[in-house]
Amino acid sequence: MISEVAYTIYLKIMTLWSWWWEVNNEEEKLARTILTISVPALVFLWYKLMLFYTTKRSSPLPPGPYGLPLVGYLPFLGSNLHEIFTDMAQKYGPIFSLRLGSKLCVVVNSVDLVKVVSHDLDQIFANRSSHQAALTVSYGRSNIAWSDNNKHWRDMRKLLVSQVMSNANLKASQTYRTYEVKRTVNQLFNNIGETFNINEIAFNTEVNVVTSMLWGSSKSNEDDVIGDGFREVEFKIIELLGAPNISDFLPMLSRFDLQKRQREMKKQFEYVDAIFDNIIQKRIKTNSSKTNGVVVEDGKKDFLQIMLELKDQNANQESFNMIHIKALFMDFITAATDTTSTMVEWVMGEVLNNPDVMRRVQDELTTVVGINNIVEESHLPNLTYFEAVIKETFRLHTPLPLLIQRCPSVTCKVGGYTVPKGSIVFMNVWAIHRDPNNWSDPLEFKPERFLNGKWDYNGSNLKFLPFGSGRRICPGMPLGNKMLMYIVASLLHSFEWKLPQDDEFELREEFGLVAKKKKPLVAIPVAQRLSDATLYM
Repeated sequence: MISEVAYTIYLKIMTLWSWWWEVNNEEEKLARTILTISVPALVFLWYKLMLFYTTKRSSPLPPGPYGLPLVGYLPFLGSNLHEIFTDMAQKYGPIFSLRLGSKLCVVVNSVDLVKVVSHDLDQIFANRSSHQAALTVSYGRSNIAWSDNNKHWRDMRKLLVSQVMSNANLKASQTYRTYEVKRTVNQLFNNIGETFNINEIAFNTEVNVVTSMLWGSSKSNEDDVIGDGFREVEFKIIELLGAPNISDFLPMLSRFDLQKRQREMKKQFEYVDAIFDNIIQKRIKTNSSKTNGVVVEDGKKDFLQIMLELKDQNANQESFNMIHIKALFMDFITAATDTTSTMVEWVMGEVLNNPDVMRRVQDELTTVVGINNIVEESHLPNLTYFEAVIKETFRLHTPLPLLIQRCPSVTCKVGGYTVPKGSIVFMNVWAIHRDPNNWSDPLEFKPERFLNGKWDYNGSNLKFLPFGSGRRICPGMPLGNKMLMYIVASLLHSFEWKLPQDDEFELREEFGLVAKKKKPLVAIPVAQRLSDATLYM
């Protein structure tokens, strides 16, 4: 009888393990089998640990599903975690827990509990539970996104905000954004009637802006380029950051890297790191031949120059070094380009799927901007309905549906339950944005719900949290939102658009750290809307 039960469990694990492996070759089959048959050998240890946990606990953990010895609930998870967690909340309540290997995960799914985590106990929950892929790509947690809540994190965030994200610096870099968006519009104008991958054109525009801001040049120049393959590398990095990795949940197996996640991330990391090294070393060499250093053409030092001078000021300290410069580069480029291009694609997808919305947006653009003029950033605050369209897209297609996981620095209570120190805490923003208790007709695309003016991106209204809330709110929010609105407004004001014939259109998403459109959006600019062709030059 026992052997039959054990065999049944074995088959169940092998069947449900598909989320963790795409078994395409014998090596992957062997790795999965090794992991599966190792479970019985460690059952005893698992039960001992669980017994210790339950006897030490003064109040219960949040409710949740039972798992298997050692692996916990890992084999039973599907690929769309945000949807699975939302369904589980219907059964277990607004806060629940599940053990994934050696890690305890806690998921909060309501506004009230998010308030506890991101406001009431924000200091406690401001740490990160980083995994192997994040450790690699963040230069050992030297960046902002994956660093714990400590002095290093506060200093790095302050540096980024003061030197890049301040109103003065965003205004100073406006010429970069204007140049690159006009360049993209010109490219489309010269190829009217052809199909375009919306994500690709948005990504290329954004990466040129970001690199111009960071080191004073862009891919449109022929100096300090990052290369045409950068988009694919960055997409792979984001994919690996959100991919499940057995090594993260069963550390005893991390040395084997059974799914090759670590190996693959190192490959992508080394590609990007070499680009950063090349750019930095070229600047250092140039600086050494100059008396007063290097500045960009408008007389303002770029971000790289400021960072190098700061490093030289701290030459005898470890508070700021070359690793930190590259970590900030990685943070800024990956966050600003991938998320923004993804949201451009979602907005264009929803607008193309709702012709009445597209017509109303274009009518507003005609009124505010005029067909004798191109979109300027100064027009954006006056595009009330268009801004509502952007916010409604953020609500339905939250770029980070579970945000980046948090980790309590001490054991505490949330919703009457114990959340142990070191737990992985997810805030299911995707569920909150689709909760009928928060929104009427939550699955419908209705920009009008955002026309009352009480909604912003600052995390103050916890029903709407596309950029998070509390001290870990996304620091790149001002630039990201500005670029998103500017790019999409320019596309819709400059051209009439249609979808390719016989192309099945859908708005399904693919879960990851960033939830992307499952099928890339391809669209066709079919006619110019502006009165004069010279406006496209």
